[in-house]
Amino acid sequence: MRVSPSLPSMLLAALLGMLLALCGLPLGWSFLSFLPLAALLAFAAQGQSARNVAGRAFWAGTAYSAVHLGWLTAFLGKLFGFPPAGVLAFALFALEGAFLAGMAWLVGRLFRSKGARVWGLASGWVVLEWLRFLGPPAFPWPTLGYTLLPTPAIQIADLGGVLLGSVLVAATAAALACFVGTVQQREGGWGRRRPLLLMAAAWALSFGYGLTRTAGSGPETPMLLLRTTIDSFGRASRRLTPQDQFDLQANLTRTNRRPNEVVVWSESSVLDPALLPAVPAAGIYGVSQMQPRRNSVRVWDGGSVTSETDKARPVPFGEYFPFRQPLAPAWSLIERTINVSLESVPPAKVVNTLQLNGVQYGAYVCYDSVFPWVARVLVSKGAQILVNVSNDGWYDGWGVQQHFMMGRVRAIETRRYIVRSVNYGIAAEIDDLGRPLQTLGSGQGVLHARPLRLTGQTLFVRLGDWPALGLAALMLVFAGLIDRRYQRRL
Repeated sequence: MRVSPSLPSMLLAALLGMLLALCGLPLGWSFLSFLPLAALLAFAAQGQSARNVAGRAFWAGTAYSAVHLGWLTAFLGKLFGFPPAGVLAFALFALEGAFLAGMAWLVGRLFRSKGARVWGLASGWVVLEWLRFLGPPAFPWPTLGYTLLPTPAIQIADLGGVLLGSVLVAATAAALACFVGTVQQREGGWGRRRPLLLMAAAWALSFGYGLTRTAGSGPETPMLLLRTTIDSFGRASRRLTPQDQFDLQANLTRTNRRPNEVVVWSESSVLDPALLPAVPAAGIYGVSQMQPRRNSVRVWDGGSVTSETDKARPVPFGEYFPFRQPLAPAWSLIERTINVSLESVPPAKVVNTLQLNGVQYGAYVCYDSVFPWVARVLVSKGAQILVNVSNDGWYDGWGVQQHFMMGRVRAIETRRYIVRSVNYGIAAEIDDLGRPLQTLGSGQGVLHARPLRLTGQTLFVRLGDWPALGLAALMLVFAGLIDRRYQRRL
């Protein structure tokens, strides 16, 4: 498939993608994301051929990813010890653009009507977001539903997950594009006002639903959360020993722990499992080991490990290295450059809850927090409190805030409290409405959290993404009806 739009259309598509990406940053007006998306959908749909539609989608998607994930350039520069190496991130940005272009090409081929293309693109966008949740190389970072976080509408996530929020944004953008665009003026007759009125009602219902949600009630569980400032890059290059890191966290725990508090240490806080018997108290600890390679969370009850679970989704190109054998020379060169062994971390075969003192915890590691299904499975297995142990020392700029924002939505989807113990990043206690009750985002220190133990299952926990996917399918059906009516008029 060739993608060759004219220079003006390429620049306009890129600009619209960048404007949409700005709504994915931690900004209070992010819920207006349907405005740039509406312009993007209308512009892409007006391509003269399927190839033109795909070309516009490619440049919009590439620019969207470059702004939304711009922090990756700084990460790669630090990883390689050579700032210009950050340009390698543009390969990922272009790949994300190519996925969007492929979807847009299919829409362009399926539908002749530009109005139908708008709705087809909106539906396809949601489906692409869902596909990003799946498979070993999954990377679901940019998801439209998160832009609703500053509004009560985000509370609909307990009905259909963050993807239901994406449906609301995408459908609103499609309705708006067809209401104000020249597309509608040339292809009138399929009800330009009704979709917009329907989406206005959907927003009103979403706000009403969100405003009527109340926090749950249950017994408290005293917990000690840590925030450390250990240089991840220094640790990777062996400038910091496992014992040094362990002693720092042990001293911080002994100095601050109150009676009966369950201790939570961050991801990879224990780099040698043999050190676990020396931890200061019973608690939940992030443990890494090299032989065999594992990234896990383990419960130490004061005498032994009583339960454990592994990371569900290793980070692509960070912990999971695709095409390891065919690209062996390239991986070897990278290993020599950064002086780190790039051995893949196997994902968890089964995601399990952890038990300590009669309480069931749903613990997941760092990047797992951007996958709604991980928290969903843990709650379906009885987790009363969610625990996110993370090392955000790899992120820069808005990547840390984005990670925290996405993690908050897991609390809404499952109606569970979340506690976060982190290296760098944001340590926090988050209630079941997704509200941060207390946070620590700078320096080294602790939080004394008292999350509530909650039970019950939301509609999302029971049904997952199916409600959102069903609505995405309806958008596609609507596109087909529009196209059929258009062709009858020819």
